[in-house]
Amino acid sequence: MLFSLNPARGSRVINTLALLGISALLYGAFAWQLLFGSEPCPLCLLQRAAFVMAGVGMVLNIRLGPSPLHYAMILAAALGGLVAAGNLLLAPAGPPRAGPPLLGMSVHSWTFLAFCTLLVFCVLMLAADRKWGDNALKKPVALPALIVMGLFLLAILVNVAATSLQCGLGECGPVSGIAPGAPAPSGGGV
Repeated sequence: MLFSLNPARGSRVINTLALLGISALLYGAFAWQLLFGSEPCPLCLLQRAAFVMAGVGMVLNIRLGPSPLHYAMILAAALGGLVAAGNLLLAPAGPPRAGPPLLGMSVHSWTFLAFCTLLVFCVLMLAADRKWGDNALKKPVALPALIVMGLFLLAILVNVAATSLQCGLGECGPVSGIAPGAPAPSGGGV
């Protein structure tokens, strides 16, 4: 329905809602890190970076209009995040402890599902979004979309600041779980 009346507006609304979800995930990761006082493992930081990259693709869709290149950026981020999340889930010693389960599943499982959802989002948007090509939309971005973009930027800054304060300029958490056969990282979640 959103695409049949005004394709550009429909794309913006859906990308804005998806960006709000990405921002919520980043704020959730920050809150989880504070609540349980755990350092994020290197793969967890890669997952956050993948969420940021996906969010940037959505910001580009909102600001410049939908483009296959922007959706490709989101797809690449989702695939990279799936690799990191899958590595944590399939670690020989099991997924690292990242606080208590959330609604019966580990945070790593929820992160894996979030990246799967991003893949489905991209496939559906590429199929439904009929406005192809890189184009600057003449119409200014609506206030709700600007607020969501601001929240996303703030989520990035908060996560970078918190991780930098907790880990410094070096690596955060153990890195031994990355190698096959090595013990899994004991760092926090997403």
